[in-house]
Amino acid sequence: MNDLTVAVSGATGYAGGEVLRLLSTHPQLKVTTVCGHSSVGETLGRHQPHLPRFSDLVVKESTAEVLAGHDVVILALPHGQSGAIAAELEATSPETLIVDLAADHRLIDAAAWEKFYGSEHQGTWTYGLPELLTGSGAKQRETLKATKRIAVPGCNVTAVTLGLAPLIQAGLAVPSGLNAVLANGVSGAGKALKPHLTAAEVLGDASPYGTGGTHRHVPEIEQNLNVCLGADAAGGPTRISFTPTLVPMARGILATITADPGEAAPRTAEGLIDAAALKAQLNSAFTRVYADEPSVRVLPEGQWPRTSATTGSNVAQIQFTVDERAGKILVVVALDNLVRGTAGQALQSIHLALGLEETTALPLEGVAP
Repeated sequence: MNDLTVAVSGATGYAGGEVLRLLSTHPQLKVTTVCGHSSVGETLGRHQPHLPRFSDLVVKESTAEVLAGHDVVILALPHGQSGAIAAELEATSPETLIVDLAADHRLIDAAAWEKFYGSEHQGTWTYGLPELLTGSGAKQRETLKATKRIAVPGCNVTAVTLGLAPLIQAGLAVPSGLNAVLANGVSGAGKALKPHLTAAEVLGDASPYGTGGTHRHVPEIEQNLNVCLGADAAGGPTRISFTPTLVPMARGILATITADPGEAAPRTAEGLIDAAALKAQLNSAFTRVYADEPSVRVLPEGQWPRTSATTGSNVAQIQFTVDERAGKILVVVALDNLVRGTAGQALQSIHLALGLEETTALPLEGVAP
């Protein structure tokens, strides 16, 4: 296959920079255009000095006219901004593969979008989580093989979905009453200067945000878990209490998830949860779904996920156990929010849509220390 041209809009931000890092050694995808807003006319090297391969590229205006004509367009823009550009591109470049890293095209339910984002819904694109289970028993990668429009999941959503979907589909966890608390690196909030994200505010501090069911990733998580049940994406049985917490690290997510054992969970003659048998069934469920997945790793017994072990990697780490005393299932997931949570799975999805090997140019090992 000849080189395919790629344009990246939002190239000076964290997500755009991570996309460019992964593409810098790609054997078939060639970055020819980088776009921004306030940085137009400057060289990319001023904003992404860690990417010498692209340092001399001049940042162009993020418009449909500039982006048109490329084989692949990646929109690494804030939510609400990519929708308008995408609509123009769809009209002028129907054969271009367009990938949206923002939230504009993730949700199926327009009412949920309007409630959580406060603007008009831009439509629904093919969801870019290849490992997502669907109600038919297949995975989302099959759908990605036949699309020209990809909506990349939220990073928090990726962690929680990967941790819960196998158990929800197997009936081992009750889909209502789920709980997830996440520790998040500050890069997830983007590169724009915000007072509460400065070093003086973040270092030595941990603070929750998007509390009480208000975070915009809530409907997306519930949508994914409803899809894996084969239920209505918006009206299915899934309900989750989701609380992200900002912690003083640059990148990474550690998701701690609890769930009540479901109807399929084994019980003793007295009706109590059989913890050992349930743990064996949890292991079977995770193994069945992820044993052959290069970008998801269920850790060996006794080893727990750590954000530092996933830094720079496109692999999500998962571990689980049963809290017998509390009668709860515990699942912990760690991933790099910029790689596995954003740019890496965008590239996985792009490869599937183009008929390329899914793991091409994707790092499967972390960086330490």
